[in-house]
Parts: sequence; structure tokens; C-alpha cells
Amino acid sequence: MTAALLGAVVASYLLGAIPTSHWVAHGLKGIDLRTVGSGNLGATNLYRQLGWRYAIPVGIFDMLKGAIPVAVIGPWAGAGAIGSLLLGVVAVFGHVFSLFVGFKGGKGVATGGGIVLGFAPWAFLVALLVWIVTTRLSGYVSLGSILGALALPPAIWLLHPAERAAVPYVVLLSALVIWFHRANIRRLMAGTENRFGTGRPTTGATT
Repeated sequence: MTAALLGAVVASYLLGAIPTSHWVAHGLKGIDLRTVGSGNLGATNLYRQLGWRYAIPVGIFDMLKGAIPVAVIGPWAGAGAIGSLLLGVVAVFGHVFSLFVGFKGGKGVATGGGIVLGFAPWAFLVALLVWIVTTRLSGYVSLGSILGALALPPAIWLLHPAERAAVPYVVLLSALVIWFHRANIRRLMAGTENRFGTGRPTTGATT
């Protein structure tokens, strides 16, 4: 591995590891998201505590944490298309396992979406639509996130033929996002997952 690629890996991890939700909640309101609501350091838990005014910009920044390695860091380091995508996956791991907050974090949904936005925007829009419709109809953010992740590989295959070589890696990304939601899946199957918008904290909330 060249010095440039090693630097790209480190930079992608550190970018992904920026605990945006934690810094916003703790810095502006003195709230430690690890001790309230789901305990998850993602935009959903931030929304439940502080509302859309804070959650939307944090969610956008979390997406950029996935898009920047693909669109900027990877090309700068000469990583190639697949290498740049994998740098985005490194950023997801940074988001989920942030060294800044004891290797805790979110579920990687927004950051993973940012990866796809960086090279397959139409597929991203399909996954976003699936997430919106599923969450709206079911009330479960976790279910919307899981189905959105499942929609990504076929959407890329159908809408971005030039990017089909990336599909196996997107399958890996989708599998990781679903794995990070394994506790949510158990609660969905048991009928104990809380619905979004009920005003109650949801254990294991997504993003």
C-alpha cells in the first residue's frame, strides 16, 4: 500500500468517525446521546431529543462523510473506482465505531447512503424513496433503512450499467448496514420495535 493510499484510509476513517450528533447535542444542549433515548449516536436519536432543526443538518453531514471519500479522497489518492468505494466503507466503520466516543456511533445508514450518492445518484434516490415510503407507511425507521439497503444493489445494476462492477461491494455495504440493525430486526420480529414519531425513545434507533 502506498503512502497516499494509507493516508486515504486513515483520512476516511477519521472523517467517518466525526461524532456529529454527539458534538451537536453535547456542545449545544449539554445532552449526551449515549445516555438518553436509544443511546445511539445517529441522526434519529438526535431528532428524538432535539428535533428536525438539528437532525437534518447532522444527517446531511453524515452523508457527506460517505460521499467525500468516494468523490474526493479516493481520486486524490489514485484509489480507482472500487478503491474509492471501499474508502467509503472505511468511513462507515468510522461512523459506527468512532474512536472519539469510545468506538460507539450510529448505524451507518446516512454515511452509507452518501457513498452511493457519490457514484450512483439515481440508485441513491431509489433507496431514499424506499426508505421514505416504508418509514411513512410502517412507522419503523429501522425497517425503512433495511429495505432501502436491500434496494441499492438491484437499483445500481438497473440504473447504472457502467457501475455494475461495484455491485458486489454494494452488496457488502448493504449487508453491513443490515447487520448493524440486527437488534432492530429481532424487535421487529417480536413486535416490540417502537414506531417513529411516537415521541418515545426507540432502543437501537437507526443511522
